[in-house]
Amino acid sequence: MLAEHSPGWRARIGVITPTVNTIAEPEFQKMAPDGVTFHFTRMPIHRNPGADDYRELFEDLDRHAGALNDCGLDAITYNCTVGSMACPSHILMPYLAKAGGAEPVASAVAIVAALNALGVERMSMATPYPDAVNDHEKEYFEARGFEVAAMAGMSFPDSEIEGRAFARVSPEEIYNHAKSVDRDDAHAVFISCANFGSAGIVEALEDDLGKPVITTNTATCWASLRAAKIDDKIRGFGRLLREH
Repeated sequence: MLAEHSPGWRARIGVITPTVNTIAEPEFQKMAPDGVTFHFTRMPIHRNPGADDYRELFEDLDRHAGALNDCGLDAITYNCTVGSMACPSHILMPYLAKAGGAEPVASAVAIVAALNALGVERMSMATPYPDAVNDHEKEYFEARGFEVAAMAGMSFPDSEIEGRAFARVSPEEIYNHAKSVDRDDAHAVFISCANFGSAGIVEALEDDLGKPVITTNTATCWASLRAAKIDDKIRGFGRLLREH
């Protein structure tokens, strides 16, 4: 029997993720509802884009979001926690929309929206990052009215290429890492990093902890779908995608 529709008949979403990232694409594809396709490209992380008045970031967005624009997108997403926090949203979002020709989404903005949707005011944060990056993320969230009750990163051998090692951490290790930062007074647990394979553990972790758990990829995927006017409730990846 022939298929009734072609892939992406409901929505096509373009996603820009860092060059080292091998986790986001398979996780997004698992979360995709019927009729929605995600189309990925990669670009370097811009950790201090304001140093050259955003010139290199804008050039990369023109190149990568511009290429995705040819797909005829319903949303264009910058899927990088660190990179999206480094660029003010009032600068990043309009430029992303212009370059990608679609409704813009960025991980940092999506995470804040997800926390608000879940009614979270205080959270615990588990990451693969060093302390300096965690401190920056804590400052980012506190500036937006959230309290970080506890946080912890991970350490990796100096020989590991930055970011690539994050993808090699097993789901079991991430599960235990996230559980270790939970506090009774935290309303939710946030697992940060788009290259940290955590979407698949969210449901079990929520059952264990009795509270919402979001990850960079579940929040960014959720926001991307809503930006593309897809409001399906998706099971298997936690309360955010299932109820909001």
